[in-house]
Amino acid sequence: MSEFHRGRRLRRSATLREMVRETEIRPQDLMMLYFVAETDDKDFRKPIGSMPGQFQLSLKQLEKQVGEAVASGLRSLMLFGIPAHKDEKASGAYDDNGIVQRAIRMIKDKWPQLLVCPDVCLCEYTSHGHCGIVKDGDVLNDPTLDLLARTALSYAEAGADMVAPSDMMDGRVQAIRDILDAGGHANLPIMSYAVKYSSAFYGPFREAAESAPKFGDRKTYQMDPANSREAMREAAADAFEGADILMVKPALAYLDIIRQVRDSFDMPIAAYQVSGEYSMIKAAAQNGWIDEQAVVMESLTSIKRAGADLILSYFTEDVLKTL
Repeated sequence: MSEFHRGRRLRRSATLREMVRETEIRPQDLMMLYFVAETDDKDFRKPIGSMPGQFQLSLKQLEKQVGEAVASGLRSLMLFGIPAHKDEKASGAYDDNGIVQRAIRMIKDKWPQLLVCPDVCLCEYTSHGHCGIVKDGDVLNDPTLDLLARTALSYAEAGADMVAPSDMMDGRVQAIRDILDAGGHANLPIMSYAVKYSSAFYGPFREAAESAPKFGDRKTYQMDPANSREAMREAAADAFEGADILMVKPALAYLDIIRQVRDSFDMPIAAYQVSGEYSMIKAAAQNGWIDEQAVVMESLTSIKRAGADLILSYFTEDVLKTL
């Protein structure tokens, strides 16, 4: 008998390595994210400077890009809306003819099998850029719940397959579950941004969604990056209120949190590889410092290995082409 472990025996060839590989990235594991803009220019396709390869898209351009992604194997997507007009009450979010509602109807009409999950938040629609109603400089929790619930219901009635509240207001999952059930959508799942940190990794997204706060920051409602026990409380609250999938955001800097949530909850777990994670890889690759495709696959594998069942990533379209 050998005196020491010979792990290299199973690494000698690509076939052996693939045979014993523990973690695989599959098309159904990935959700793509799109920014759809309300504009009269049907050919509107605006590059996002801090996110190379990502765009704000008109409905027509969104249709074209989703069609190409579906041909590569896209199974699910998330939508963020950029309205033409914003106000203090985020009225564009729950307008039945809003940009996201129109995008949902268009996508479901053309690709009924494609899972469409709009992000439910108000920051893209408010004139002040915060995720709720603001009074005297304070983001009000309970008055915001009604608007979030109305937004989720509007998306459901437009044909969404799932909704994803990202605002981090206390009680929003319960408010959304109640209005969906009362509105005849009891079978519509909620993927909750259950553990969402107040992260510096969101910077590029705020350019993409035009959602930077006009004052202050979001630290009074998003989580402190230093906390892990708090993450368990937030996840437990959303599970109790009726969430069907629990999300951790961001991903790479919070792999330990993904694992803790995975070990603590017998529910599907999602993780969001956010804009800053995407942009850092892109920037390093453009400088020739890393192999982009290899680093992307390694990062996604780490997220799934940590315990995520679903990964939201801006790399989804690229990865589908290689899978």
